[in-house]
Amino acid sequence: MPTKTPERTARPRRYLMCRPTYFTVDYAINPWMDPAQPTDTALAVRQWERLYWLYRRLGHTVELIEPVPGLPDMVYAANGATVLDGRALVATFRYPERAAESDAYQAWFRARGYREVRRAGYVNEGEGDHLVAGRRVLAGTGFRTSRAAHAEAGELFGVPVVTLTLVDPRFYHLDTALAVLDDDHVMYYPEAFDADSRAVLRGLYPDAILADRADAEVFGLNVVSDGRRVLLPEAAKSLAGRLAEYGYEPIPVDVSELLKGGGGAKCCTLELRPA
Repeated sequence: MPTKTPERTARPRRYLMCRPTYFTVDYAINPWMDPAQPTDTALAVRQWERLYWLYRRLGHTVELIEPVPGLPDMVYAANGATVLDGRALVATFRYPERAAESDAYQAWFRARGYREVRRAGYVNEGEGDHLVAGRRVLAGTGFRTSRAAHAEAGELFGVPVVTLTLVDPRFYHLDTALAVLDDDHVMYYPEAFDADSRAVLRGLYPDAILADRADAEVFGLNVVSDGRRVLLPEAAKSLAGRLAEYGYEPIPVDVSELLKGGGGAKCCTLELRPA
């Protein structure tokens, strides 16, 4: 806990989202997905709409990509690309069930005149595993994104890329185990990482907020922060308290239906960082 509560500043952001019109769980590509468990698409849409309008009320800009029939996971827009300085590195998904999403995201960025749009040459699941922290990219590997994709991102964006290895299959993307709260501040669940990665994180972020297992298991780290306001799952109550101690304003959101596909607020939200 900090000795003095820091003052935090919110910055307006630009996000890309995809309405869960076709959301369902009819295959399993992560430990959270169970096709035998019923899903309620209408409820998923209502939860998504509340998240969308909350961003708007907080002063953020939200752009939309059209959902594609047969791609139920397209709602997890954060996986579609990584965007920095007006350049977009479009995902190349590990599983064939999601492969066609890449075409949709690539077409969206090209149609809007991004300065450079590149399809990843290595398996790379966008902001699921590439989290931008100031002028640095924290890059996850171990389950989805290839380690070779980290160098590809560094070459395109021209910033340092820090490799972090995930070891718990429940936290298969970096954005389920670590959250960027501000350019120089993060929170994470240490047990999701190997020993070397934990050492790297301690060195880079000595004042990081550390989440416990209970926080992590309710997707408490799959959050969206604008530097002051932090949108996180309603169930992550203890983590909300920790955030407040560090000067953030926690805003609980209900995305429980979308969690059935292995995604929360962050998974539904891709940040568009202009040049």
